[in-house]
Amino acid sequence: MSGIVSLPDSCSNDTQYSGARFRETEINTALLERVQRYCLARLRAQMKYHGMDAVILFDPVNIRYACGVRNMEVYSRRNPARYLYVAAEGPVVLYEFSACLHLTRGSIVLDEVYPARAVMPQYSGPKCAQHTSAFVKDIEGLFARSSTNGRCIGIESAPTGVIQGLADAGFTLVDGTVATEGAKSIKSLDELALIYRSVILTEAAMERMESALRPGMTENELWSIFNQHVLATGGEYAETRLLSSGDRTNPWFQECSDKVIAPGELVAFDTDIVGCFGYYTDFSRTFHVPGAGEPTHDQKALYRMAADQLETNIALLSPGMTFREYSQRAWPIPDGYLENRYLDIVHGCGMSGEWPLIAHDGDWDDVGYDGVIEPGMTLCVEAYIGHRDGVQGVKLEEQVLITEQGIERLSTYGYADDLLDD
Repeated sequence: MSGIVSLPDSCSNDTQYSGARFRETEINTALLERVQRYCLARLRAQMKYHGMDAVILFDPVNIRYACGVRNMEVYSRRNPARYLYVAAEGPVVLYEFSACLHLTRGSIVLDEVYPARAVMPQYSGPKCAQHTSAFVKDIEGLFARSSTNGRCIGIESAPTGVIQGLADAGFTLVDGTVATEGAKSIKSLDELALIYRSVILTEAAMERMESALRPGMTENELWSIFNQHVLATGGEYAETRLLSSGDRTNPWFQECSDKVIAPGELVAFDTDIVGCFGYYTDFSRTFHVPGAGEPTHDQKALYRMAADQLETNIALLSPGMTFREYSQRAWPIPDGYLENRYLDIVHGCGMSGEWPLIAHDGDWDDVGYDGVIEPGMTLCVEAYIGHRDGVQGVKLEEQVLITEQGIERLSTYGYADDLLDD
């Protein structure tokens, strides 16, 4: 089976992204139903391309993408309590968490809904084996109703017992994320309307948080202001806790804590938020804490480098460019800053962080893979600057849409003027 591909021409995707007016689109039931149909069609095109007769999805984000149903996403990411069967040619069947079947009423692509089998060992204990056997029989029955003749299943995030049971029944099992990630990589204009609403919600929450930033607050207190506004205005949940201040900004990936924010420090923040309609908003900004005069020369130098890295790499994005070429031409990180570089230059963004992930040139031999930047991709461009011997660091990031002509920014939250002043 080949690796992940975007299949930009699948589903008759002749959409023109340049100049598209998705920001003005009314969000209504008809649009949400079009999104459901588009996403399912994208998934099925990927399945057929990769030779999958069906997929069984346990990841709640993939379930939501394929059928539009949300249910306890955070819980379901670690508990395989619900799963979706999608035939390449045949039924779409959701096995929903016990007593939750009513949550499927908004889906127009589901053919059937049943209570999920108790295939979690922590749920059914020693009876898990019998539930797994029933699970396999269910799948056998669904295959008998499908139009394809093969027995290849794309599967992801499944319990070990389920994997073994399906293999013992003679199914060929392959990685289902090859299909789901490829499907999600190209957005429709209707999806972009939803993504834009999520960005607007997130930018308003960031503005509320930045306005409240004062020395003497803890990082947790500051971050709670952002999350409160997200939840109050229709957002859903944060995937990470990436807000840090002072010497906790370098190296990056230090989670939000009870540290008290001091005057004159930097505060770095990555939104990483699932906003409205289940779409992920991912951009980053760094602020200067008031109360100690102007930012220092070192703080401004870090910020300018991060801004240069970000703007250079945004300007470089071009439809038709390969991932490899982009990696080779990206902004060169200076000596002393390579050790604390961000883990990638660019990554996809939709209902979560998604394919593709474009590696730094120096990391290419280890984790890099090729592909093509395509119109309809929504990508996040990353920038982090923190010296290996330094105290503070600057995190910036922008979410953009690839169009036929170049890029269009989805996130437009302003830079910190006091950190850009000479």
